[in-house]
Amino acid sequence: MKWIAIILMCVATCVVYGVIHDQITARICVDYFTIGHPPIFDTHDPTLLGLGWGVLATWWFGVLLGIPLAAACRLGRRPKRAPSTLWHPLFRLSFLSLAAATLAGLFGWIAAANGWVYLVGPIANLVPAHRHVPFLIDLWAHCASYLVGFFGVIVLVLLGRQRAPLQIDS
Repeated sequence: MKWIAIILMCVATCVVYGVIHDQITARICVDYFTIGHPPIFDTHDPTLLGLGWGVLATWWFGVLLGIPLAAACRLGRRPKRAPSTLWHPLFRLSFLSLAAATLAGLFGWIAAANGWVYLVGPIANLVPAHRHVPFLIDLWAHCASYLVGFFGVIVLVLLGRQRAPLQIDS
């Protein structure tokens, strides 16, 4: 049961993060969601797109984080970590991801506004020219979130193998 609790905690954390992240980025550039993603949601409303894509694009990441983290915390001879000991590490990873996304979005804005990066190929023709910079801001922010999340999973799994200072259970 504690395995499932850890996996569900990870899914919930990722989904909440994804919804918050996408509520922000959908307001920066709705085209990132309507043109840059498959047309799953038939709306241009940034709130609905942020909710829909926030859940759809992150639940699976929570599962991919949760399974190895649960294994690291619950398998082996070491003391078992209680699921409740993971709230702070998951929150810290979410905060770090949001900070990285913010910095990457700012860098994407500077880089796109100065012509250092730009859209190419079919997407450049589909996105209105005046929306290229906001689109790139969103792209950089989303890439940073996934990158930090990927490496954060590795760190959390390694930390999950360590003995938790409090609330160790069987």
